[in-house]
Amino acid sequence: MFIPLHDANTLKHIKVQWVTLGLIAANVAIWLFTGFAAPDLAKAATVGLGYIPAVAFDHAILPPELELVPEPLTYISYAFLHGSFWHIAGNMIFLWVFGDNVEDAMGHIRFLVFYLACAAFGALCHGLLATESQAPLIGASGAISGVVAAYVVLHPRVKVWVLVFFRVPLPLPAFIPLLLWIGQQFFMLVINRDGDVSWGAHVGGIIAGAILIVFFRRRGVPLFDREIVTPRAVRSTPAIRRTVATEDGTS
Repeated sequence: MFIPLHDANTLKHIKVQWVTLGLIAANVAIWLFTGFAAPDLAKAATVGLGYIPAVAFDHAILPPELELVPEPLTYISYAFLHGSFWHIAGNMIFLWVFGDNVEDAMGHIRFLVFYLACAAFGALCHGLLATESQAPLIGASGAISGVVAAYVVLHPRVKVWVLVFFRVPLPLPAFIPLLLWIGQQFFMLVINRDGDVSWGAHVGGIIAGAILIVFFRRRGVPLFDREIVTPRAVRSTPAIRRTVATEDGTS
């Protein structure tokens, strides 16, 4: 439906969004490693690190040689695996545009906990909707959905440049494209639960993000704030500077 490009929303509490950048770097590094590895290694990573509902709900047992991490950790590890280039590119673009301001509203450590919690809740919702599924769930979409939900709760009126229908760039208040996107996730969950996309993980992440932002934000950070306006700098001409210097008695 749309691709986010840029938001007019400066950081207020942190200088650099280290956790957001670190998460992007980790996801890209793991994708490069698994994407260019031997097919057997990539498959082993997907099965060993992906979230498998049948295993999580004790309907199936993973062979010991395929267990790369304890089963509870797959609620998080799955979120660092991706399939195609477009799969990871879409998730990382959303994280790049919206993650910095959510991190700014929470602080580095709480944002990391928030991100992982949204991923875990997304996996849980996916599993509850398909407890006997043996297909591994991979991708950061559950965590990213939580970031999107938190952003729209924090900054619904901030202007966001989006590429509508992948062709037309438009500046829109954040709540327009993001609420449409959120609505699409719930709609698709209802009509297309058996497809290749886990809409349940998306919806789980959205619910977690919308709730957790209320408790994870810094004290004093408002919800549903107004659009942030950054005045343009006024340049003084040499003549004005000389006048001011004369009036101050320094010239």
